[in-house]
This record gives sequence, C-alpha cells and structure tokens, in this order.
Amino acid sequence: MSASATLTPAAAGKSFTGFTKLCKGLAIILFLAHILVRLFPSAAGYLALIPARTIPFAWNLVTAGYVEQTIPGVIVSIVGLLLFGKVLEPLWGAKELLKFIFIVNLSTSVCVFVTAIVLYYITQEESYLYTPLSGFYGVLSGLLVGIKQMLPDQELNLFVLKISAKWIPSMVAFVSVVVSFFLKESMAYLPTILFGIYVSWTYLRYFQKRLEVGLRGDPSDEFSFSSFFPGFFRPILDPIASIFHKLFCGRSARSEGTGQALDGSQLPGSGSIEANRRRERGQRALEQRLAEKLAPVRSAEGKTPPSPPTQQLEDDASDKV
Repeated sequence: MSASATLTPAAAGKSFTGFTKLCKGLAIILFLAHILVRLFPSAAGYLALIPARTIPFAWNLVTAGYVEQTIPGVIVSIVGLLLFGKVLEPLWGAKELLKFIFIVNLSTSVCVFVTAIVLYYITQEESYLYTPLSGFYGVLSGLLVGIKQMLPDQELNLFVLKISAKWIPSMVAFVSVVVSFFLKESMAYLPTILFGIYVSWTYLRYFQKRLEVGLRGDPSDEFSFSSFFPGFFRPILDPIASIFHKLFCGRSARSEGTGQALDGSQLPGSGSIEANRRRERGQRALEQRLAEKLAPVRSAEGKTPPSPPTQQLEDDASDKV
C-alpha cells in the first residue's frame, strides 16, 4: 500500500480536528454550563437572563449567552461555534474573534432585556419579567453575519440546496420568524436571533478596527443593511438606513481610513475597493488552510519544493543590489 493511500484517511480526518483553541475552549464552557444547569436547575436563576432580577444580578447579561438549557440547544451551539470559528479566526485573529463574541453577546442580552421590559409595560404580563432567557443563538447569528462579510460568494451546501453565504443570515431570520408563528416555545429565541444579527452587523459595519487596510468598519455597498434583503426592497430600505446612519454614526464618519466623507456619504469607489480587499483576504486564508492540510501528505510522499538554481540566486542577488 502506498504512502499516499495510507495517509489519505488522516488527511481527510484533519478537517474534523482543525478547530481553533479559542473555539474549543468556548465549547467547553458551553458544555460545562449546560451540565451545571442540568444538575442544579436553580443555577439558571442566577446565570440566565431574568429581566426582573437583572438589576441586582447584572452579571447575567454576560452569562446568559453561554447557558444552553436544552440538549439540542447545546449541540447546535457547540457545533456552530466550532465550524464558524474555524472559518473566521484565521481571517480576524483570535483576539478580534473573542472581542466580537463578547460584544455581540453582551449587546444582544441588553437589547433582549430592554425588549422584555417594554413588552411588560405594554401588556402587563409578568411572564416577560420572570421567564429565564438564555442561549448562544445571538452569537451564532452574529458569526453568520461575519461569514457574510468576509466570504459573501462562498457557496454552502444545505442538503440539496447550494446557497451563497451572504444570504444565510437573512434565511435564518426569516425561518425563525415563520417558525415562531407555529411553535410558541421558539418565540423566546426570536429576539436573541434577530438582535444578534443586527448588533453584529452594526459592529462590523461601523466600529470594527481593521488595521491591515487602515479602516474602521466596512462601508462597502455589499455589506449595507439593505444587502440582507432582496433587491426590490432596497429602494425602500436605503433611505431609512441612511437616516439612522446619520443619527447614530454621522459624527464618527471620517474621510481618512473610513472611505466616507464628513457628512456620512460614501466616497466614490471606496466600497468596491474594500469589497475586493475582503474577498482577497478570504481567498488567501482559504488557500493557506488548504496548503496546511496538504503539507503532511506532500512531506510523506517526499515531494519537496524545487530550489532555484545557484545561477538564478546570484542573478536575484545582483538585481537587489
């Protein structure tokens, strides 16, 4: 049996073991938090988001996102974290990915808390105040938005369908809304998913620092708010989105390093340039990951990259001089 045939299963299995240390660590936290709640159900009262108790127990704005109360929930969260993190961490780096997860988790919990308080004052139903809310779905939705930004044209196989990554967050939001009409239990997850998508887009659109290209945020048209919707909605959504942009982010828009003018309008060509840079970075990251997977096979087969001739090296040195 040849060496390549022997190593093929190992190379194929590497795709199941190439998860990052950060994501594996967070997956362990999700698993342990689920076990804790299963063994001690009263712990959910201190770790989950209960709006009536959030004021004295403010830490549940952070811990609620890492507590999955159901077995299917913890399985989906762990698998999604490992797969999505494996795609994004090589592009962002571990520090930025951790920062993104923390910001999206905290912001989503704050939005859910405010929504529950508002609904209570409107309906006077105490269930909005005392129902324990938790789950990692807000962060998972946010990671899908990150994949939409970095690899918008990447096709994902969903059963028999091939769907571009740029449409996955929109499909998740649409399916969640539809399912909530038929399954009352899923209504508790709907705000988390929708806010997770929106706050992650807001962070990536306006606030994420991108040192490699000297930008803050992503001003490209391909990542505008209307890009989450079919094209015929955009003439309606673009004017509304521009109003909110001027209200909340108009002052921070700068001509240098952001691709936007002082009045918040986008400079000509800046969006397409940033979109091209984003695609190139995503392509380079994919090629690098593929090369790393093939390296053990090539080394085992004794294939080493050919070294340039001595004369060629001397010519290169003379050129540099």
